[in-house]
Formats: sequence, C-alpha cells, structure tokens
Amino acid sequence: MQRERFSSRLGFILISAGCAIGLGNVWRFPYIVGTYGGAAFVLIYLLFLLILGLPIMIMEFSVGRASRVSVARSFDKLEPKGSKWHWYKYGAMAGNYLLMMFYTSIGGWMVYYFIKMASGGFTGLDTNGVSGVFSEMLGQPLTMTAYMIFVVLACFLICGMGLQNGVEKTTKVMMLLLLFLMLILAIRSITLPNAAEGLKFYLYPDFKKLMEYGLFETIFAAMGQAFFTLSLGIGAIAIFGSYIGKDRSLTGEAICVTSLDTFVALIAGLIIFPSCFAYGVDPGQGPSLIFITLPNVFNSMSGGRIWGTLFFLFMIFAAASTIIAVFENIISFAIDLTGCSRKKAMAGNLVAVILLSMPCVLGFNVWSGFAPFGEGTNVLDLEDFIVSNNLLPLGSLIYLLFCTCRYGWGWDSFLAEADCGSGVKFPKWARLYVTFILPLIVLFIFVQGYIAKFS
Repeated sequence: MQRERFSSRLGFILISAGCAIGLGNVWRFPYIVGTYGGAAFVLIYLLFLLILGLPIMIMEFSVGRASRVSVARSFDKLEPKGSKWHWYKYGAMAGNYLLMMFYTSIGGWMVYYFIKMASGGFTGLDTNGVSGVFSEMLGQPLTMTAYMIFVVLACFLICGMGLQNGVEKTTKVMMLLLLFLMLILAIRSITLPNAAEGLKFYLYPDFKKLMEYGLFETIFAAMGQAFFTLSLGIGAIAIFGSYIGKDRSLTGEAICVTSLDTFVALIAGLIIFPSCFAYGVDPGQGPSLIFITLPNVFNSMSGGRIWGTLFFLFMIFAAASTIIAVFENIISFAIDLTGCSRKKAMAGNLVAVILLSMPCVLGFNVWSGFAPFGEGTNVLDLEDFIVSNNLLPLGSLIYLLFCTCRYGWGWDSFLAEADCGSGVKFPKWARLYVTFILPLIVLFIFVQGYIAKFS
C-alpha cells in the first residue's frame, strides 16, 4: 500500500510543530518561568532546548523517514538482524495512548472554559466564584465525559479524512490561527497599564534570582522543560518523518519545528506575565494559573470577556494540534501492524481512547479517593508521571543509543539519513557529545525526576 505524503513542506513543519506545541508551552512554561524567577531561567531553557531537545528530534525524524512507518514497526525495519530494539515499540505505543488518556480531558476543559467565557459565565464573579467554576466542573463526571468525547470525536474525524485532506489542511489553518491569536493577545497584554513590570520580569535577566531559587534546582527545571516540551521519545514526532521526502536535510527541518515551538512558548509568556503584573497576580501559581488566575485577570480587564474567549480559543488550538498529531500516530500503529484501512483504524481507536480516558475523568470525582502520590493527587498525576518521568526520557535514551550505537542502526546510517537533501547538516563534531554525554544528561533527568517526586 502506497504511503501518503504531506502535500507541502509547510504542512510538515506546522503539524510537527503542532505535535510539539501543546499545553506544555502555554500552560506549563509560563508558570515554570514564574516560579524560577523570569528571564534568567528563559536563557537557560533556550540553551538546553538547543543542546538537548534538538538532537533527539533529528534522530526521531531520521528513524521515521528511513523506515517509512510508525514506531510500531520502525525499529523492526532498521535494527540489525537478531537484535531486540523493536521491543521498545510497546513502550512507545503505550506512551501515545497514555498521553491521550489525560490530554483529551484537559482538551475538554479548554472547550468548557471557552464556552463559559464566551457566554458570559464568568461575568460578575469574584475570586472565589471563579475558583468555584473549576471545582464545579471537576465534580461533574457526566459534563467532563461529554466534553472529552466531543474532543476525541472531533479530532478523530479530522484524522479519518486522511493525512493531506484532514490532518494537514486542518492543522495548517489551526496553527496559523493560533499564531495570529497569540500575537493579538500579546499586543493587548503588553499595552495594559503597569505591564512594564511584567515585561521586565520576563525579558530582563536577573541572575541573582537564580541563586535565590537555587542554581541546581533552576537548571534542572530548565532542562526538564526543554526536554518535555517537544514530546520526544514515544515516536509522536518520528511519524511525521515517515511522511516526507528526502529533498530537505532533517537538521534544518528540526530547527524550524523547534523554533516555532519556542516562539509559541515565548509569546505565551508575553501574554501572561504583563497581564499578571498589571493586575497584581502571582504568575508562579502552577496549573491554577490558567483556570483560576487568568479568568480573574480577564474579569478585571476592559473587554475581558472578548479577550478571555480568544485566549481559551487559542488554548483549544494548542491542545487540539497535539491531540490530532498523536491520534495520527495511533491510527498509523493499527495500519502498520494489521494492514487495515484508515477508517477501520480510526473507528477501533475512537472507542479505545474514549474508554481509556475515563479513569482521568473519574479521578476528579467518583474515584477522587484514589491518591497515588499522597493527598491532593489523582489519576491524572499518575498517568502524567508514567509518560513524562518514564516513557519520554527512557524512549529518548533508546532513540539516542539506536542512532549512535554500532549494535543499533548506527551513526553512519543515522548521519546519512539526517543529511540527505539540501539544508543544514548535522554537525559531525557532535558525535562524541550525542554518543556519550547526551545519554548521561537524559539519564540524569530520569533519575532526578524520581528524586524530585519522592524525596
């Protein structure tokens, strides 16, 4: 069966960026920056994005393009005869499903908040009233299930239309609208009264703050954010390498995707920090920043209902771009493993993902007594921990070793694939770094993640 291809380079870059651009950019990034002191943290984050995230992304793209299949069969095709690299496909496939088990619920929250904001549901509410909206939503399993199913159905229907006519066309429009909305919101935010303090905090590095928050802790947080923001290690990025031709080198393409991902994260900061400082709000408040803090900010702002509606629309696009990209990967698993049609793969996975998403929905209400990491934790925390602290770092380590080790695909094969086509080439001098040093950094992130979680 002939494998479908992207119709354009722009389509490939936008959908690959769409997979990487998710709630980590517009939810996690601003509050991590807020927690660790602003601009100095951002500089360290950008450094680690370059030396940590970029090489692994190039390797994932290379494995995808060389094999022309998803991670369900890519290692089988490229590994030396008799080796066992293909065993990791089960971890990678599990990672995609686990990610969707909670991401679909959070996508549903964004739709709920968009409708609530657009219909004036936050108008006139005080701080406790806004906080109550979030608690009320989490306490209603039927409401959360309905919104989750809506997100799953909409995104699978897009994937069911095909790579070019569904995934590529929709993601192009969605990503361009997302970028447009972000720029509009950023302009509004930086023109608010007293926004200058927020801009100074975000853009003017104060290295004394690094010492205040602890240099080691800050470096680890920057390293972790740079690593996790690109969704590396579970083949979610590799699949898009399998859909492109060999006319462009993969280092150049990965630079474009990483740059777009970083641009979105940085613009998200321009939206959030001036707004928070303009209204005297702490930007380091964690996940509640999006669902409790910012609705309060919008309530205080002139025309806040409109700006709030646009903000949650952009959040829907950020979530949906990732969900569609991962659904495309999940559909490819079924097609590559069984040879079934795209429609059959979509129908079977539609039911599977809805059922698999229910524990996260119920974890906030019916199963709220289940606290896997102690009081205040829930099913979502467990699912996120398995993906973020285990499958992403260990999967990235496997891609690294597979592409550099002579018992795997090997350095020469990787380099030939990465450098095929016009554009920026992978630096040959980096071989020592990606073979010996980068795997140790990834292992450090893995171990430190456990220490931070359980110490």
